[in-house]
Amino acid sequence: MTVQPGSSPADAYEIRRFRAAPATAPDFGVTEQWIRAVNYGFYEKAIGEEYLAKIAQAYLDDDRELTGAYETLASGSPAFGHERPVATFGTLRKTLNVGHGQLVQAHLVTAVTVRTDHRRRGLLRRLMGEDLARAKADGVAIAALTASEASIYRRFGFGVATRERRITVTTGPQFRLAVPTSGRVIAAEPSAMLDLAPKIFARAHRATPGSVDRQERYRLRAAGQWDHETGGTDAALRVAVHLDDDGTADGYAAYSFRGWDHEPATVSIRDLVAATPEAYLGLWDYLGSLDLIRSVEWDEAPVEDPLAWALVDPRAIRLGVDTDMLWLRILDVEAALGARHLAHDGELVLRVEDPLGFTTGTYRLAVSAGRSHIERLADDDTTPGDLALDIAELSSVYVGGVSPVTLAEAGRIRAGRSGGSARLVTDASLTLARMFAVERPAHCSTHF
Repeated sequence: MTVQPGSSPADAYEIRRFRAAPATAPDFGVTEQWIRAVNYGFYEKAIGEEYLAKIAQAYLDDDRELTGAYETLASGSPAFGHERPVATFGTLRKTLNVGHGQLVQAHLVTAVTVRTDHRRRGLLRRLMGEDLARAKADGVAIAALTASEASIYRRFGFGVATRERRITVTTGPQFRLAVPTSGRVIAAEPSAMLDLAPKIFARAHRATPGSVDRQERYRLRAAGQWDHETGGTDAALRVAVHLDDDGTADGYAAYSFRGWDHEPATVSIRDLVAATPEAYLGLWDYLGSLDLIRSVEWDEAPVEDPLAWALVDPRAIRLGVDTDMLWLRILDVEAALGARHLAHDGELVLRVEDPLGFTTGTYRLAVSAGRSHIERLADDDTTPGDLALDIAELSSVYVGGVSPVTLAEAGRIRAGRSGGSARLVTDASLTLARMFAVERPAHCSTHF
């Protein structure tokens, strides 16, 4: 039987879930074909055997689960055999900072592809629905992803929780901080970052709402041992490390020079991690003083960036377009809200809709003297709701990356009862914003 475009017989695909095998294992071919399918789906160049082995080992170190959809019926395709999955879906578990230093387990979704000749057959909905149901059954309260396409994931209940921005900073004579820096910055051998980068990131992770703990490849990249194009060593990488006044490393910048044929002479930041504001400004002071360099580019700067306020001339920063970064999806409202500190006393009743049905219901949030209580009301409870919202919106405001007031003004948060006035929605949204306030702007620097 040949599967026709648009058809979706129940037995056309087999879903297989497995852990990566090392390159030395007899069944490595299954892992290899899964990686090649992901590579194909994201239009990456074909990769060699050594790079494949390196990716597989990193998957093992991250304890990723790999899921593939495989054809069970003849496809008539001359290019790919049945050993190549037509859809891929990867997951791993890391911690998410939900504000005030509190870390919760998050279910990270990654490597989502559906081959073009197998789209519109319900494969993504099946993979996503089954996977999120399994995560919730495991007791994980929140899922997360970073999206290559922004139009896909809201229908599964994901909402944008943090954003990032590309910036270009003019250095040389125009670059000068208006405030003194503390500590000092030293040039370091990239290999030192194998041990140092995870320690610095752990401090930054605990200090930053919206931060997600990192996978193995970040450590290798910071050490110059993972070039994105080849998987080999990164000969262009340079590393600067910030030391506080006691000599403790609390920040680093990994960067590379774009070459003398690029005008103006430019450095690109590969990764910048700072556990303290002092480390952040100190690293920028160092980057801004690099000899012969007249521009520094960074694709992953925070939208609320203190650098702009620390410069004598803030026009030294040229802002690019900001884009969505971290998407969150609450799987269990009571567990997710109960896991974080609610910062403002008050009481609200929220009516939540969920396209997958995991969290649909009415919830009472009550906070008094710093103690919170979250309760799902019975389905026949007639308590009037203060606000109505989809689970995507509740997920968006969860780590403080966007204000509920902004979402209310956008029409995404609505009155929870018939006849509710715009003024009541604004007041209730402001109360929710105060409850969900975090200690500093939310930012995620971990792509996955």
